[in-house]
Amino acid sequence: MEIRGSTALITGAAGGLGGHLARALAAEGARLLLSGRNEEALRALAAQVGGDVLVADLVDRDDVHRIAREAGAVDILVNNAGVELTKRFADLTDEDVDRMTAINLVSPLLLTRDLLGGMLDRGRGHVVFIASMSGKIGVSCNEPYAATKAGLIGMTRSLRAEFRDAPVGFSVVSPGFIASTGMWERMGARPPLIAGEAKPERVARLTIKAIRRDLPDVTVNGAPIRPTLALAALAPGLVDRVSARLGPSRLFEREAERRRAAG
Repeated sequence: MEIRGSTALITGAAGGLGGHLARALAAEGARLLLSGRNEEALRALAAQVGGDVLVADLVDRDDVHRIAREAGAVDILVNNAGVELTKRFADLTDEDVDRMTAINLVSPLLLTRDLLGGMLDRGRGHVVFIASMSGKIGVSCNEPYAATKAGLIGMTRSLRAEFRDAPVGFSVVSPGFIASTGMWERMGARPPLIAGEAKPERVARLTIKAIRRDLPDVTVNGAPIRPTLALAALAPGLVDRVSARLGPSRLFEREAERRRAAG
């Protein structure tokens, strides 16, 4: 779809990837609605790229419905908000699971449902879900995150099936480990070479491409990941063994043990 002149709502806009998505959409001529919890960071971003700020906590369903109402006529929805938590499975609390599920999976579903009717009425629109390679190839100590990101992939496929003849498109973008953001930035760590690394600017650029061309599923990774994905479908046990020895699971396990020791 044509981006110039459209209104784009980005959730999680104050985060590392959110800022890159905002800049990319602004460069294409979109009017921005920037949503997140950190009002100060959102206003600083808005001062750079323009747009309006919608402060919301996506754990709160009332907040989800409120920003849908306040956003008005949205042409492009980028469901970018997400939280990650690396813990041993046995250490997860009910609150951990509820929070990750609410932010990563439930809020994108509800926000899309709330805004989709207007897109259909106006005869144009596009919805993007920012998922993760974790939703395609699992790693240890990351079960709720992987489950929610896999859910976004399945949600996109179902929406494309139901609305295949509608004037609204749906895309899921699955980055690998994103350089200089998230856990890697906090840990000062680099992912294993076999896992590769995606630059946030490239994720944003390919998200723009997905919107323009209505691409169903975009994988963004620095390593040649497609053969691995194909192998995972054909021989998942083999990929599990290779990942355990050479992949990122050991790094996640060290982070989980650090959390456990810290209490």
